[in-house]
Amino acid sequence: MSILVNKDTRVIVQGITGKEGVFHTRLMLEYGTRVVAGVTPGKYGEKVHGVPVYDTVRQAMENHEIDASGVFVPGMLARNAALEAIDAGIGTVVVVTEGVPLHDSMIIKLEAKEKGVVVIGPNTPGVVSVEECKLGILDTHHVKKGKIGVVSRSGTLTTEITASLVEEGLGQSTVVGIGGDGVVGSTFLDIYRMFEEDEETVGVAFVGEIGGTMEE
Repeated sequence: MSILVNKDTRVIVQGITGKEGVFHTRLMLEYGTRVVAGVTPGKYGEKVHGVPVYDTVRQAMENHEIDASGVFVPGMLARNAALEAIDAGIGTVVVVTEGVPLHDSMIIKLEAKEKGVVVIGPNTPGVVSVEECKLGILDTHHVKKGKIGVVSRSGTLTTEITASLVEEGLGQSTVVGIGGDGVVGSTFLDIYRMFEEDEETVGVAFVGEIGGTMEE
């Protein structure tokens, strides 16, 4: 089992034609993620690594079944992109973008709560359900299938902790970077509750960030 995403999760990438979108879409596909579509306004009809591109999320949903979105757009555009996915009814939205204005993050969080959508981020390395699905930019070289959930505020420390777990023979079920910004869509407690309901996860590692206290 896993939380948030799995081998059957159908993903769209918002901002797929940008530099980061192109690069990380390739890595997600190589990991086995089912990236079914991309969205960049004005780029309808193009393809990125064989993935069809649409102008809007709604347009993509008319042609594909979609469970989750990864947002790879510049900071000032992230709010509109995230709200577009939330309003379309996509269940999980992972906002990888750094530099999202605080007020925009608050609006994203409130809209998601109202619509019952799970938002991870902003400023998140994403989510990896090990050997099933990668949504975001997390390094998968230091993860191994297992029964320990990881939830983290820090991308760098996530890599350190997962590598240390593997060295001790402890693999991971799902690794979640909740984001390092002051306002994030999901908290440690939100993710912990998901892990509690996952039969495969038998323990959870919390990874805080220097100067922060949310893990407490």
